[in-house]
Amino acid sequence: MSLYLIGDLQGCDAPLQRLLQTIAFSPSRDTLYFLGDLVNRGPASDAVLRRLMGYGASARCLLGNHDLHLLAVSYGVRKPGRRDTLQGILDAPDRHAMLEWLRHQNMAIQERWGGQDLLMVHAGVLPAWTADQTVQLAREVEAALRSADVAAFFATMYGNAPDAWDDRLQGPERLRVIVNALTRMRVCTADGHMEFAFSGKPEAAPAGYLPWFEVPGRQTAHTTVAFGHWSTLGWLGRTDVLSLDTGCVWGGALSALCIAPRAQGWDSELIQVQCEQAQAPGD
Repeated sequence: MSLYLIGDLQGCDAPLQRLLQTIAFSPSRDTLYFLGDLVNRGPASDAVLRRLMGYGASARCLLGNHDLHLLAVSYGVRKPGRRDTLQGILDAPDRHAMLEWLRHQNMAIQERWGGQDLLMVHAGVLPAWTADQTVQLAREVEAALRSADVAAFFATMYGNAPDAWDDRLQGPERLRVIVNALTRMRVCTADGHMEFAFSGKPEAAPAGYLPWFEVPGRQTAHTTVAFGHWSTLGWLGRTDVLSLDTGCVWGGALSALCIAPRAQGWDSELIQVQCEQAQAPGD
């Protein structure tokens, strides 16, 4: 049995097919963990969703900002963007099945392999959050996504404020901070105030901001956190962080990290396929 962590797909089904062939993926034997942004910008978002749905429990998926955008558009809360490539899903005869499957995916996943914790999110984890707290807060958003009143959740989900966590937050503001941290954050201040416009390389971060995983004393420092979302950061393989968005949709590569659990910790191998999709870099 093999476990694979896979970076942002963004509707690139052909590279995913090549990647799965390269690793000789078997749904009966292996498990794939997709780190969010399954759809949008690429040419085949509908094919990606149908493929992942077909793998059943062998594909564990996180929701990213583009996935939430698709859901918000489908509920009439957001208008499609100029660069969106979501119409194939919105016009599909199996639209309802795909969207229902999507809104029942996770905001965070925590696993323990080889006696070591691995936390998976799409974008980041606020410095004050522990791994367990991150998962608990993610469950609050998942409950809203799966509720009968999901359209009301989307109507209040967007916005940049509050830009920091406070345990006293309630209602839409509480959920908004959780969503923004898990699906949009790249950098923050040392005391956890987020900035959302920046998408460049870490060394070009605005004054006073640093990558969320470089904040001194962050509570997840002793947990390995795997994430995507930051294509200009690219592959980063450390004991505490694994960054796997390598810019497939922007003409880069689609990456999978094969993890083989052992008695203590795990062995890993990075597998990549080049992508033919080439758009101007963007969020």
